[in-house]
Amino acid sequence: MKTTTGIRVMTAAVMLVLAGCSSGEPSGAPAPAASAAPGGTTYPLTMKNCGTDVTFEAAPQRVVTLNQTAAEILIKLGVGDRVVGSGYEIYKPPAEMAEPYGKIPQLGPRGEPVKHEKLLEAQPDFVYSGFGSFLTAEQAGDREQLHDLGVATYVTEFDCSYHVSVPDADFDMLYDEYRALAKIMSVPDAGEKLAAEQRALVDQAVGTMKNKDKPLSVLWFYSTYDGTPWAAGPGGLPQHVSDLVGVKNIFDDAKTKWAEVSWDEVAARNPDVIILADLTRGEPNDTAAEKIALLKKDPLTSKLGAVTGDRFITIPGAQMDPSYGSVEMVPALVEGLNKFR
Repeated sequence: MKTTTGIRVMTAAVMLVLAGCSSGEPSGAPAPAASAAPGGTTYPLTMKNCGTDVTFEAAPQRVVTLNQTAAEILIKLGVGDRVVGSGYEIYKPPAEMAEPYGKIPQLGPRGEPVKHEKLLEAQPDFVYSGFGSFLTAEQAGDREQLHDLGVATYVTEFDCSYHVSVPDADFDMLYDEYRALAKIMSVPDAGEKLAAEQRALVDQAVGTMKNKDKPLSVLWFYSTYDGTPWAAGPGGLPQHVSDLVGVKNIFDDAKTKWAEVSWDEVAARNPDVIILADLTRGEPNDTAAEKIALLKKDPLTSKLGAVTGDRFITIPGAQMDPSYGSVEMVPALVEGLNKFR
């Protein structure tokens, strides 16, 4: 599938002007040459994303982001002023970007996905999502539907299909996403700069690990639904970070990157350390403090060595999904693990 950005509705006056300008041109005239925007990107630009070819005739000027971290990535790339709407706000934005993020209109209630009608009201020429499940007919509209309206889309390669493990999920994929978005927005240098900064942060943190030869097993405890725990499996950034810092994810054999498990399985696999997602969505047992209380109260998990020994490491939940803050998991984990090794 191929889509082209651009506004498809023109006034009659504009149409007449265009007709007048072209009336004397022979039908066999060559097509206009590709043009380079001031930032260095040459348009038209065709990019393959999650198996779909998307063509950009010019740098997008009216962007809607379908989740908070997507908006924050564009702010980090220096193009936050082009974001005309966003959604799925689930935590307080970091202090360094609170001002630019606060200027972006929210296209629906806090913590709710953007709906199709609200999306169209913002008149976007580009939609960027950190979750594939938000680009569906039930939510903001599926990609084909939006492409037919002349609205280009980009969804993170980490989530082309909902919850499906991505075998090569790593920080290089995240850096490539920065580069792709920066190229789309015609600020390619910004993508390279952000990737370089984050690579340096990760390398520095990994270099401070102690007792690398002492193996530890970990549970990435994300959330609970109806009492059932959800944990990180393979094919996502938590698995990649586990490999980077030299620990074993006890559910690295799960079938999805976020797996529905059981407390019996957790107890049987008996992790040395429990990594807690600190979430602020308002769901039961979302915060790290609530998770610790749950683990200490449950008759089964309260006996685990990680629980009795308070071997917990807290990570903002948003960092476990691909975002500009994901690299911050590495220094946080290294610091915590160094205490337990």
